[in-house]
Amino acid sequence: MPPARRAPRTARAVVAVALLLSAAGCGDAGGLVGAGSTPSAISPDRLWPRLTPASSPAFEIGEVDSEVVAGVSVPGDDIRAVDPVALVRAEIKEDPGTYAKGGYAETARRMADCGKSGAAGEKCPVLRPYYRDLTGDGHEDLTLGFRQLPGHVTAVRVYTVQKHRLVRVMHWEDAVSGVELAGRSVIIRSPSEVAGYEYRLQWTWDPQQKSMLLTHDEMLRTGSRALGDAPGPAPSPSSPPSPSSPSASAR
Repeated sequence: MPPARRAPRTARAVVAVALLLSAAGCGDAGGLVGAGSTPSAISPDRLWPRLTPASSPAFEIGEVDSEVVAGVSVPGDDIRAVDPVALVRAEIKEDPGTYAKGGYAETARRMADCGKSGAAGEKCPVLRPYYRDLTGDGHEDLTLGFRQLPGHVTAVRVYTVQKHRLVRVMHWEDAVSGVELAGRSVIIRSPSEVAGYEYRLQWTWDPQQKSMLLTHDEMLRTGSRALGDAPGPAPSPSSPPSPSSPSASAR
């Protein structure tokens, strides 16, 4: 049947059923009501059909990021037993060019404030950790953020446990205006240089790659949820910070 004729015929059928139900006494009790014609589907137009397909990616954006964290154990495979501060310190140790002498040297210096009480502890760059099952294996995963200082950049990381080892499955750093967890996804919103718009990046767990893949990268009007993603259940935060845990204050 040609697609262009399918919609009108379907609409007439719906109206006919509604009239029959109404005649039988069901029309006033939630019977079917015609919703009008269904718009015809429009196929995309392919441009430049003779263009030679690319054989390799043009840019490297870290499509698959899965790396075992060296020097940090997972007691009893319980990711809540992992110290978030130790995770950030391990990352700083692995990248001395960026933190020890580079542009984020202040982040490394302020790690000494983590675990302190009062105003001193609030200077700790590590943000409160959040726990949720993002991989679908029935166990909680860790979403962690820390400030890249000096500046207004926030680093966002996701960790899971694979074969008794702690594995980082997502990392990103940017000027961040908001982070959300929805289903198996991490959504990061960042300000745009275009007034009234923001960037929205979404990473989603991929069971084949065993990593969080960047599945959406778009610019939206401020406050818009173009994909219609309803926020999932509120993520489970950690327990109140103790002297050995990071400050719970956020940007």
